[in-house]
Amino acid sequence: MTEDVDGIPTVGEAVHDGDRDRVGRVMGHVGPYVQLRPLAGGREWDADPGHLRPLTPAELLSALVAEANARSRQPR
Repeated sequence: MTEDVDGIPTVGEAVHDGDRDRVGRVMGHVGPYVQLRPLAGGREWDADPGHLRPLTPAELLSALVAEANARSRQPR
């Protein structure tokens, strides 16, 4: 995981939030929390940086494919 000087993942990095069992992209840092947003966009949530881990390349690909599949099933 790419980390800044405080051990917090960098903005733009895709991570797994162990507290919520969700994947998100780091959008920013406020106080002791990291703000994450789903890979396809949506509502941000606060996460404890101690419960985040980087995604493996396979996990990232799987999450991106799942998001694309979900979008393709939405009515137009």
